[in-house]
Amino acid sequence: MKPPIEISIDVTEAAGLGIPAQTAISVFLPEDGALADPPVVCFAFPGGGYSRHYYSFDMPDGTGGGEAGFHCDRGWIFVACDHLGFGDSTIPEGNALNLDNVAAANHATVGAIVARIESGTLAEGLPSIANATTLGIGQSMGGCFAVVAQGNWSTFDGVGILGYSGIHTIVPTRPGQPAMAWPWISRRSSLDAPKIMNDYTPTAPEPGGEHPFQWSFHYDDEPADIVALDMAAAAGVADPLPVWRSATTPPCGVYMVAPGAVALEAASIRVPVLIAVGERDVVPDPWAEPKAYKSATDIGVYVCPRMGHMHNFAHSRTLFWEKIHNWGEGVAALRAISRGTG
Repeated sequence: MKPPIEISIDVTEAAGLGIPAQTAISVFLPEDGALADPPVVCFAFPGGGYSRHYYSFDMPDGTGGGEAGFHCDRGWIFVACDHLGFGDSTIPEGNALNLDNVAAANHATVGAIVARIESGTLAEGLPSIANATTLGIGQSMGGCFAVVAQGNWSTFDGVGILGYSGIHTIVPTRPGQPAMAWPWISRRSSLDAPKIMNDYTPTAPEPGGEHPFQWSFHYDDEPADIVALDMAAAAGVADPLPVWRSATTPPCGVYMVAPGAVALEAASIRVPVLIAVGERDVVPDPWAEPKAYKSATDIGVYVCPRMGHMHNFAHSRTLFWEKIHNWGEGVAALRAISRGTG
């Protein structure tokens, strides 16, 4: 895998925020002559509190380049993207962002990169590539935004929803601990004056105790120092911030934990869908998830063993990546056959 190409994409018009807006992306290319046939471009979107580097950082037992390296070594172009409100992308003030304008900016980002790939202007030495299969994978909140983009604009040829429920996302706590309470906020209401639909009473974690996300986010056999660093970042006390983390997450993420938050968009998706989760995740019943994607005729479900919600930290992560890769290759092969080129 070559060093990444760092690019900023102007999404001012798509986002419609009334301010200049750009998304930050890292493009990872396979070695010369190693491009998959048929070609695949995979766009990857991180979850709340994480940056695009979630897809390229290495665990201590890693072999180089994280998930981006894994897919590039097998011939894919891999594009890791910071949403608006995350990482190095534009961070608007207040509650300017919502699920729709973030997804619109992501759609515009994908279109800009695909245009450069097709014209041969993405990178020196990379020829023009026509009709590449585009995949969108999103972890957690990134999966939510991928559903909204696909439902509204048909952004990708296939979508991988990784650790997000199209029915109801619920963050579990360690057995024996109180369940976490989340407000169910209607997307029709602004966060400046949110309409809370459930009987919501905030729960406060015990002082000095384990972070309430730890049990669901990280499997028990992960390196303790890495887990501690990640949870310190979740608590806002990590200094410096680990490379895989974002200093900001837009408040609009709270919409995604309401039941049916993206039900209409999920039901409208017509391309192949991969539902992939860890053994311990925020999707209460993975085998029920296909019911959310009522228009998709090709749906796969995968539950990866020994894995928490933050998939790329798990010792079993290469199993997860292999499943994503095999699924994506299948999408590309079927698409080539339907176009008469396979």
